[in-house]
Amino acid sequence: MENNIVLQGSDCPDIPAEKFKPAVRQDLAHDKKLDTKPIGYFKGAFIRFCKNKGSVVAACIILLLILFAIFVPIFTPYTVSYYDNNYVNALPRNRLFEKTSFWDGCEEVKNVGLINFTIDYAKGQETGYNAIKDQKYTENDGSYTYRQDSIHKVGCIYQNVSAEEFADIQKYQDETGKQVIYPTVDPQDRPKNQDGKNANYYFKTEIGRGGKTQIVFDEEGKIIPVYWEYEAGTVDDGYTSKKRIEGESGFERDGKTYFYRYSNIAGSGYEIRINYYEYYIYRHTYVNKDGIKAPYFLFGCEKQGKDILTCLASGARFSFLFAIAVAVVNMVVGAIYGSIAGYYGGKADLIMERISDILSAIPMMIVITLLKLHMGGSSHVLVLFLSFFLTGWIGMAGTTRMQFYRYKNQEYVLAARTLGAKDKRLMFKHIFPNAIGTLVTSCALVIPSMIYSEINLSYLGIINLSTGDITSVGTLINAGQSAMSQFPHAVAIPVVYLVLLMLSFNLFGNGLRDAFNPSLRGTEG
Repeated sequence: MENNIVLQGSDCPDIPAEKFKPAVRQDLAHDKKLDTKPIGYFKGAFIRFCKNKGSVVAACIILLLILFAIFVPIFTPYTVSYYDNNYVNALPRNRLFEKTSFWDGCEEVKNVGLINFTIDYAKGQETGYNAIKDQKYTENDGSYTYRQDSIHKVGCIYQNVSAEEFADIQKYQDETGKQVIYPTVDPQDRPKNQDGKNANYYFKTEIGRGGKTQIVFDEEGKIIPVYWEYEAGTVDDGYTSKKRIEGESGFERDGKTYFYRYSNIAGSGYEIRINYYEYYIYRHTYVNKDGIKAPYFLFGCEKQGKDILTCLASGARFSFLFAIAVAVVNMVVGAIYGSIAGYYGGKADLIMERISDILSAIPMMIVITLLKLHMGGSSHVLVLFLSFFLTGWIGMAGTTRMQFYRYKNQEYVLAARTLGAKDKRLMFKHIFPNAIGTLVTSCALVIPSMIYSEINLSYLGIINLSTGDITSVGTLINAGQSAMSQFPHAVAIPVVYLVLLMLSFNLFGNGLRDAFNPSLRGTEG
């Protein structure tokens, strides 16, 4: 059969008839399988979350804070129960900045008189550990301005030790070559006031006007050491030290040889004068062997001499674990309670809602107070957990109930019920998965709220968490508040951590809320 193609009109092109062929079935267009893969609920939520840059940054910050709370207590040699009264309110020190005036563990002191400056300066002259740096002299008023090292300002102290420890320290000195014990001062040559307990007065002094200690200088303006001396062969060797300070090998006077005494009898032991920095190292590396090599506090110490870095990380770890545990328990209990109320409705919902209303009307402070009175000396952690649990699940229950009312009459639920699905399957197989996104978001927002509440309660002293190896960020803030004007680091560091945590969790929670919003599914291009 011939193909007769007739084209009419002047604008029609002259197409040969052989160009036209009858269509066959294979040439007909059919729907093709999409090349792209379907996007699941959680994958879609993750894609939406990643598009929110603020939430991604917040998630990274939260991850860093969590890693800080997990690993710092593991790797730091200090513990929460550790403290040292000689390093109370020690300033933060970072070895990378020791040669600068920032984060170097030093505090700038201004308008210091000659006496106080000489005391700090003499510490470095005797032990080799300078307590001052970057000193400047003002001629107008004869004062000094310098940066005072918060570790080496301790200098020397008087310490009562047993005969065995006295021998152990000397053994340590011989093995390491480090000077721990320094020549002591005769009690008669010590200041006749409260300063007599200060072992850094190893030079001649007198009591001046107003009962204040005054330094006696020689003709060249230098201090006059008053180390306790003894004539060779007149005292037992137990009073001296095998290792002597540099330059001492006995000195002649009036035809006799004299040496410095390094101890004084004190009860059944000795009173010795030690450089506390070296004694600290001896005690931790030679005696305790607890991994502490030197007094080094990255974030400084608080008013009890505890390492802020360790306490902050341990407190943050407790806060995270506590908040997550309470949030999970509340979510489980609240989800079950809300599912039953929302699915069955009617009288069951009415009764359950009235119970929730009654419990939610009880203030948290009253719950904590009653539990503390009832449980007496029980753990404060248990009291805090029960307080958060007794009313904390109500919000989760309300959220779950609302979601069940929203989805239980949807077509797919009605179809499943028509096909014979039982209530349990309908509740937790068909309806509950649609509420997971909202519950996860609510849980993520509840965690920072619980952390803040726990920190607030411990800050106010209502709950005492400073027992044993447990502490709280709120306890740290409370401890640093009393010294905030002079030592702001003690309160600023835990406050900065808390602010970062709260802001990050809020941004993170907002991102989760948008990501898990079912109305946004399928909007990706």
